[in-house]
Amino acid sequence: MVKSAIILVSGGLDSVTTAYYVKKKLGYDRLLFLFFDYNQRTLKQEEYCSRETAKLLKADFKKIDLKWLGDISTAMLNNNEKMPRVDEKEMGNVDKCNKEILNYWVPCRNAVFLINSIAHAEADVLNKKDKPEMFIGLKCEGRIPMKDTTPRFVSAVNKLAEEATHDGDYKVIAPLIDKDKDEIVKIGKELNVPFELTYSCYKGTSDALINPVQPRLKNVPIHCGTCENCQQRKKGFYWAGIEDTSLYLK
Repeated sequence: MVKSAIILVSGGLDSVTTAYYVKKKLGYDRLLFLFFDYNQRTLKQEEYCSRETAKLLKADFKKIDLKWLGDISTAMLNNNEKMPRVDEKEMGNVDKCNKEILNYWVPCRNAVFLINSIAHAEADVLNKKDKPEMFIGLKCEGRIPMKDTTPRFVSAVNKLAEEATHDGDYKVIAPLIDKDKDEIVKIGKELNVPFELTYSCYKGTSDALINPVQPRLKNVPIHCGTCENCQQRKKGFYWAGIEDTSLYLK
């Protein structure tokens, strides 16, 4: 029996590692990547990494236009405001991080993404294809989680899927949701994830996707190195004790 999976892929470290995990660890045969264009400032880099991952894993790739979501968003991910430079020491400040969480909150983003994946899964069934399971690359967010990154959120989406589809029995799975960033880096290393072809930066850079200094890393996206997500990425590699092959401006 063919095992089919729909995977939400953003090109980030967590979602790409999830894709490798689904393919290599869980043994799914047919993969469909859903990539969402919500007019995010790092669209170019995210799409590049997602498409490269699809090629490597022989997955089908579908880009979904959600520009309207970017239009209504107040998050810094959807505008040209100066992205805060985050000091490594500030990352453990729970009160400060909670106050700033709305800087990165896109309205109902993961819910919108997952309802799209449920619709694609049901369409496959209605077209008498395999019944795919859906995967999202959520991780443990510790003491400062966004509401749409928790096990409770995943459970609520699965309850919605029961009522929102004709025959029910659709399942959203977040296989790495109990893992910290360093654990995900270790899993990625075991699965031979090409880390340099993943992108975590919130800010984005004006540099082209080229690194003339290291030919091995030519045509890979460059991280700013100072935003919150870049800091989390760097700490993940540090605590995992694994070489970080990402490119950073700073």
